[in-house]
Amino acid sequence: MSHESSTSDVVLIGAGIMSATLGVLLKELAPDWKMTVFEQLDVAGGESSNEKNNSGTGHAALCELNYTVEQPDGSIDISKAVRINERFQLSRQLWAYLANRDLIEKPRHFITGLPHMSFVKGEENVAFLKKRFETMAGHPLFKDMVFSDDPEQLKEWFPLIMNNRAANEPVAGTRFDDGTDVNYGELTRTMIDYLEREDVNIHYEHNVLDVKQTDDGMWKLKVRDKNGAIGTHKARFVFIGSGGGSLSLLQKTGIPEAKHIGGFPISGQYLECKNPEVIEQHYAKVYGKNPPGAPLIVVPHLDTRFIDGKQTLIFGPFAGFSPKFLKTGSNKDLFASIKPDNMTTMLAAGAKNIPLMQYLIQQLRLTKEERMNELREYFPDAKDEDWELKIAGQRVQVIKDTPDGKGTIQFSDTEVVHSHDRSLAALLGGSPGASTSVSDMVELIETCFPHKLDEWKPKLKEMMPSYGEKISDNPELINAIQSSTMKALELGDRGT
Repeated sequence: MSHESSTSDVVLIGAGIMSATLGVLLKELAPDWKMTVFEQLDVAGGESSNEKNNSGTGHAALCELNYTVEQPDGSIDISKAVRINERFQLSRQLWAYLANRDLIEKPRHFITGLPHMSFVKGEENVAFLKKRFETMAGHPLFKDMVFSDDPEQLKEWFPLIMNNRAANEPVAGTRFDDGTDVNYGELTRTMIDYLEREDVNIHYEHNVLDVKQTDDGMWKLKVRDKNGAIGTHKARFVFIGSGGGSLSLLQKTGIPEAKHIGGFPISGQYLECKNPEVIEQHYAKVYGKNPPGAPLIVVPHLDTRFIDGKQTLIFGPFAGFSPKFLKTGSNKDLFASIKPDNMTTMLAAGAKNIPLMQYLIQQLRLTKEERMNELREYFPDAKDEDWELKIAGQRVQVIKDTPDGKGTIQFSDTEVVHSHDRSLAALLGGSPGASTSVSDMVELIETCFPHKLDEWKPKLKEMMPSYGEKISDNPELINAIQSSTMKALELGDRGT
């Protein structure tokens, strides 16, 4: 980057899945706009979006039990599952559009068809899962879900989980065949490559130090390159999509909308299988119920993944704590984020979440054998020598004041914060994260570029046929979209 001041229509901070998605959408909508990306690492998708730092499920609420909540009257609320599934369907449509036009190559490098299943044990959990199934199967989005409490049927679905399990233990599962494994790191790199081919300026090893608005409404960024030289860059619109690093940059903007927001970092760990014979016996994503006292994002799963073109198997997540906001961040990140305007919010969060801190401390103290025992709850025959512990990425959960009280940690859902003039936006938060990146960025476009929507709606509809519609109200549209995206993304066959 030249260290003399230059100007872009759009600056994207961070080369992760959110910036890549927003960049692709804007490049299709406004191809003449000058766009610039600043990424502090030497690769795209190196932090939260990286395939080794996230679970890569392709969250569609097919198997994740924390998205369906049992109400006091015993009914199951599936509204969040419906919303997440609709949002993931939008993601698949954009990827299919890009694949059909050869704007991205070889979708099988980043997405693979894979059954999504749930597994529970114990009479109470079996009753819950059956009620959940009965409620979801009556909805057009989930009509193909099947349920079984027959151990022999379950053994066909997931043999590793059922082999040598106690015969008198009540168990049940659900299965949905139209699930996916998504390698979000590979998808991010693929979309960034497309942007580079379209003359978007991608600057790696460039760290944005400050973001301030000038009197003319432009945004001035102070940027340091890998050699330590500092330059400036101006932009008409800025998106802060730097994962855990977004909060600190948002605070530096000085916008009133950034006040009274904090962040709580949670690190992740998982066990990865090293035995090819074991890996080959499991072909599914199987989710259970989160343990008592665990945050909603800590949902155990025995998970087939495709990384570097190879099938692998992981179990987790195990939670941990680090004050870093990024895996490559600083131990000072958490403390540096505490400001006078959010101090009471952060203190309230600490007072309200003592059980969470106790849970994280307990997780940090787990031995390899204790982690293996948790795995054996799902895979009774698991052998210590077949598994090794891996460190996943950092997730910074948003802390804000809500009607539920001060200092509420937002464990599920992302949070988009934008300036009053809509010339700057930042994305914070975690799950479902990457899986809803397209709908998150479409909503950002609607919020920040309302004056362009009439012009852009036809193109948005071309890219995503269900744009502007609630597909759960239209079974024919659901079938058409699922059929077309499966064909474009080459889904349906086992393996890559």
